[in-house]
Amino acid sequence: MRLVRLTAAKAVANTALRWVPPFLPTLERAFGASTGQMTTILGVGEMAGLSTVGVGRFLDRGRERLVMTIALVVISVSSLVALVGTTFTFAIAFLLVVLGVANLTVAGHSTISRNVPYAGRARAIGLYETSWAIALLIGAPTIALLINSFGWRGPYVVFAAACAAMAAWIWTAGSRNAVTEPVVAGQPMGIGSLPLRAWAVIVGSALLAMSGLSVFAISGKWLDTAFGVSTGGLGLVAMGFGAFELIASTGSAGFADRIGKFRSTLIGIAMLLGGQIVMVVADEALWIGVIGILTFLCGFEFAFVTSLSLVTEAMPESRGTTIALSNGVGTVARGSGTIASGFLFTRWGIEGTLSMSATAAAVATMCFVVSRRARA
Repeated sequence: MRLVRLTAAKAVANTALRWVPPFLPTLERAFGASTGQMTTILGVGEMAGLSTVGVGRFLDRGRERLVMTIALVVISVSSLVALVGTTFTFAIAFLLVVLGVANLTVAGHSTISRNVPYAGRARAIGLYETSWAIALLIGAPTIALLINSFGWRGPYVVFAAACAAMAAWIWTAGSRNAVTEPVVAGQPMGIGSLPLRAWAVIVGSALLAMSGLSVFAISGKWLDTAFGVSTGGLGLVAMGFGAFELIASTGSAGFADRIGKFRSTLIGIAMLLGGQIVMVVADEALWIGVIGILTFLCGFEFAFVTSLSLVTEAMPESRGTTIALSNGVGTVARGSGTIASGFLFTRWGIEGTLSMSATAAAVATMCFVVSRRARA
C-alpha cells in the first residue's frame, strides 16, 4: 500500500478529529455546554483509543488493510451520529471518531514498520504524520468556511462522505502497493514479555502525547478568552498550527534519521518547553501568544513523530503488538490530560494547563533517557 494513499486517508481522518479543539467555542455555543463539559467529553472520548490494544495481533498477522478500512467506516458513521445535534450524540460521535483514528493510526504505523527498515523509518513515519499537520493547514480554513456557510453541521456532512470514500480507496489497495520490500520479523511476543526499555519508550511517548494534546485541547478556548479571536480568526490560527506542524513533521522525516532519533526527540521537547514559557509571558499580546503556541506545537510534533520511530523498534519481534499497546497507553495519558486541562484552565487559566503539560514533558524525557540506558 503506497505511502501517499496511507497519508491521504489519515489526513482526512485526522481532520475529522482535529477540527474540534480549535473550534470548541463554536461547538460550546451550539450545544449550550461549558468548557469543562466539552473537554471532559474530549478526554473520555480519547479512551476509545484503548481499543488498539486488542488489534495488535491482527497487525502482527498482516491484517492492516482490513483494520484501516473498518476504522474509516467508523469515522464516517461518527459524523452521521453528530448530526443529530445534542451534547450526548456529540459525545458518542467523538468517541467513535477517536476509535477510528486510533486504529487507523496504529495500522498505518504497522504497515510502514513492516515494510521500511529502521534506518530510514523516521523519514517514512514523518511523511505519514504530515497528515496530522495537513489536517490543520488545509482542514482548518476549510472547516471555518463550512461553519460560516452552513453552520456547525457543515463539517460533519463533508466528513461522512469523505471518510466513506477513503475507506473504499484503502480497501481497493492491493498487496502490490507496499511501501517497499517487506522486512521479516521474528516470532511475536506477548505484552508481558516486553523489556524495560520498551516500556520506557512506550510511557515516554504517551506522556509526550499528553503534554501536547492537553494544551491543544484548550488552544481555541484560550485564544478566544484571552484575545477575543473570532471563528474566522481561529481558522487562520489553526492553519498556522498546521503549517508549523508540517515543518516539524517534514523536519523529523528529513533529519531524525541523520542526527539520531533519541537526540531529535529531546530537541523537540526542549522546543516544546520554550514555547510554553513564551505563552506564559504573552499577557494580552496576541502575536506573542501565537508565537508561543506555534513554537510549542512545532516542538511537540517534532518530538512526538520522532518518538514513534523509537516505539516501532522497541520490540522488533512484535511490532504490531508494541505499537498497539503504545497507543493504548497513550490513550489513557491523552484522555486524562485532556479532561484535566479543561478544569485546570477554568481554575488557573493557561498557567494551570501548562504546568501539567510541562511536568508530563519532563517525565517523558526521563523515560527516554532510561530507555537509552536500558538498551545499553
